[in-house]
Amino acid sequence: MDVFLQALPELGKALSLIFQPVQLMYLLGGVLLGLSIGVLPGLGGIAGLALVMPFLYGIEPVAGLALMVGLIAVIPTSDTFSSVLMGIPGSSASQATVLDGFPLSKQGHAARALSAAFISSLFGGLFGAVVLTFFILIARPLILAFGLPEMLMITVLGLSMVAILAGRIPLKGVIAAGLGLMFGTIGAAPAGGSLRMSSYDLPYLVDGFQLVIVGLGMYAVPEIVSLLRQDRAIAEGGALGDGWTQGLRDWWQHRWLSMRCAVIGVLVGVIPGLGGSVVDWLAYGSAVQTAKDKSMFGQGDIRGVIAPESSNNAKEGGGLVPTLIFGIPGSGSMAIFLGGLALLNMTPGPQMVRNNLDVTYTIVWSLALANVFGAGLCIVLSKWIAKLTTIRFTVLAPYLFMIIAFAAFQSRQSALDLAALVGIGALGIFLRRFDYSRPAFLIGFVLSNQTEVFVNQAYQIAGSRFRRSAEAGWDYILSPITIGLLILTVVSVVVGIKASKNIRENIEAPTAGKLAPALFLGCAVLYLAVSTWDAFGIKRLQDQVFPLTIGIVSLISGIVLLVRMATNPATDDVYIDLEAGGEGQAPHGLWSTLGWFIGLVVMTFTVGLILALTVFLVAFFRLRGRFGWRRTLLSSAFGLAFILFLANILGRDFPPGLLQAYFDLPWPFT
Repeated sequence: MDVFLQALPELGKALSLIFQPVQLMYLLGGVLLGLSIGVLPGLGGIAGLALVMPFLYGIEPVAGLALMVGLIAVIPTSDTFSSVLMGIPGSSASQATVLDGFPLSKQGHAARALSAAFISSLFGGLFGAVVLTFFILIARPLILAFGLPEMLMITVLGLSMVAILAGRIPLKGVIAAGLGLMFGTIGAAPAGGSLRMSSYDLPYLVDGFQLVIVGLGMYAVPEIVSLLRQDRAIAEGGALGDGWTQGLRDWWQHRWLSMRCAVIGVLVGVIPGLGGSVVDWLAYGSAVQTAKDKSMFGQGDIRGVIAPESSNNAKEGGGLVPTLIFGIPGSGSMAIFLGGLALLNMTPGPQMVRNNLDVTYTIVWSLALANVFGAGLCIVLSKWIAKLTTIRFTVLAPYLFMIIAFAAFQSRQSALDLAALVGIGALGIFLRRFDYSRPAFLIGFVLSNQTEVFVNQAYQIAGSRFRRSAEAGWDYILSPITIGLLILTVVSVVVGIKASKNIRENIEAPTAGKLAPALFLGCAVLYLAVSTWDAFGIKRLQDQVFPLTIGIVSLISGIVLLVRMATNPATDDVYIDLEAGGEGQAPHGLWSTLGWFIGLVVMTFTVGLILALTVFLVAFFRLRGRFGWRRTLLSSAFGLAFILFLANILGRDFPPGLLQAYFDLPWPFT
């Protein structure tokens, strides 16, 4: 009872912060941005958060939180549009919705499916917020007992689960997470400043890669390129049909199914790294297994919409548990969210729960309020949002390329940010193509620095304790919590290996020849070998031990996977190649499509972003979009006006090129 009484004032402060007009405006802005991004298949919360991160510098912390939480909360709601109306998952967390939502849409009942999905999402989001509220209250004494060894151990637990529960083949998850961790070690070491895989001859690498660049490269670039290759409208028609009130009645009839699936969503969200890759399938499978009549599943059963949508939003509340309490991202979007908190000068973890409980609850209840806004706006604006999905994606793609180039530059104000974005974007395309977990890579990258700091600090403190006495050293390392987490890690790895075959980021699993997948894995193994050798050559032990350990484990995993490739036929899952499926038959090639973005970056290095954008937009709309000259010029002028307005409002500059080094030009050509 004392715990609740102590927390009540903090809850009151949180509510007073949330309901200030400015915070509500930012929250609503995040919701509207999330709605816009969620309609586009594949982009999701990771790309959306990566886009807004550069603009969080200097913003009021609570306002920045409201913006991010509003975006996170509504993505699992708005991505339902593409799943129901066009049969393409809006994100990896809405794949199961397609199975029954799209057949309902084809039968003329899109409104019924959307209505049931929105109310299920609203319920799931509110349920997740309530669970998170009470979990923080109940678990607070335990959380405050976590010291360095416990934080290190729970980070190892999170990394192991991220790696193992990251796809059909656990070793692919280990390699993806290992690559992310090794990318995170590039630059100066946090302890002694030793340079890893970098040199002062290229100062850009000394500070490592920025999270904004990695997030946009891993998600935004591959998904935009994939959609642009199709050269068609996002959806056909856009008619919603009938059944808005019927969808509400359907949810009420199956409210206990919704409750059960929301519980599944929260539990899966709590497990670091799982998130959207599995939650909808678990909920859908639960609905099928417990149904008396299974005959209509896959042909338009409304229960097949209610179940996954209830779990999708609930998982965001669950995902905030490890993110806020331990600083370990519960999903890919939570990994970016951690970066956003850092920009707002907030450090998640036990200290945040101890010293900033009001801020913690501000995040929790902003999530709940954003779900209410999101569901309401989706219902009110559904007719217009449905019409947006009929727009040919070729019209939207150049604007998205323009925005991500501008956002990427803001991370470090260096034109090399754009080159890094292209390189990591290409890596993201390959990881997606060959079915390596991009969330595992992203979470590994985010946790890399934090894990190394924990390792170094725990090593130093444990060393001083052991010098005092062996008993004091072992008491420090092997606390009851640490031992429990170690056992949980071993159990999770064993169980995760058995369950991995049911976890997937892509529905399809096409295979073709052996050459392309083997070549990509060979390049990944080569990078791991070079970075491991580089770590071996570091003289300072504290700067060496972390990248060397991660490099050896990842390298062994890569070699084992190469052996599996050599001994198994081309039909094995290890040879998954999305180019062998529907993507390979797209009207436009992968590299010719990416070439447009590369061309924009090359021109930016030459003449600066604004002049490069002028040429890029005109050329793209005229040649790729096949617009007439009048429409080309109007569309290009609109894009330039928008980016100039955005930069002027935010007080931002544009990337300069070689031209600006020789000529003193006025803004925006500087």
